[in-house]
Amino acid sequence: MQLTAEPGSPAATYEALRKRPLRHTGEAVIKALLLLCATVSLVTTGLIIFVLLRESMTFFREVSFSDFFLETEWQPLFDPVSYGIWELVAGTANVVLWSLVMALPVGLATAIYLSEYAHPNTRKLLKPILEALAGVPTVVYAYFALSVITLDLLRPLFGSNVPIFNSLAASTMLAVMILPTVASISEDAMASVPRDLREAAYGLGATHLEVSLRVVVPAALSGIVAAVLLAIARVVGETMIVAIAAGSTPNLTLGPLESIQTMTGYMFQVGLGDAARGTIDYQSIFAVGLMLFIITLIFNIAAHLIVGRYREAYE
Repeated sequence: MQLTAEPGSPAATYEALRKRPLRHTGEAVIKALLLLCATVSLVTTGLIIFVLLRESMTFFREVSFSDFFLETEWQPLFDPVSYGIWELVAGTANVVLWSLVMALPVGLATAIYLSEYAHPNTRKLLKPILEALAGVPTVVYAYFALSVITLDLLRPLFGSNVPIFNSLAASTMLAVMILPTVASISEDAMASVPRDLREAAYGLGATHLEVSLRVVVPAALSGIVAAVLLAIARVVGETMIVAIAAGSTPNLTLGPLESIQTMTGYMFQVGLGDAARGTIDYQSIFAVGLMLFIITLIFNIAAHLIVGRYREAYE
């Protein structure tokens, strides 16, 4: 015996919609477009990895892995030639360290203010202004670092022995660049913490500051950690600020007032034509790029693991 749905019932409506050929055709087209977009993303990533590996293998036929990872000097353009990657890694770590030292306190304080203290109208005004910093071209940040941070601030404070190109000037502008990432994502994470947790803490006699620091921040920790790791990945991959403001002198140091060179800065320098295409110096940019890709991948994997480990699900 076959049961039929009564006309006008939900079952009948669903059956009628299910049999509409246009609905099936539209869904099929949308699924195909989504699959195409996902495929393009995967293929593009695969091609990038393939090119980096292929060109890097050409480099490593001339330079051994031991020299690349155990030597401490990076000097590919002058005799004696040396391809020790760690001076470039140290330069990248240098700007990451000092930019985080400046950006994290300001970014987290801004997020706490916007989430816990600011009036809703104030939040609606300030948050778009803050996020607009992410749209400023990085070359503008770079020249501001040279003309204002170094010449007008650092040299009057520390004397003329401060190099024109130095880590602190570049790190300062990198901190400004990642401030929207840290503040905005952290504020979103704090805003998602249920109001019940705040009210319970207030009921136990906690002050507004104690609720913010001891309840809201720990509850939003996964989002805050994700914001920090995304900011680190942004600094690691930045090119123009470090290439223009930090210098082009590989240096195994974490000193903020030293001239340094990052991995992206070196790739930018060689890419401008300091080395002829096909030479070992030119191939070195792919080896450095592969190292940079691995470091960024590690940060992304760490972000997913940490966010998954500390994620709090609220209903």
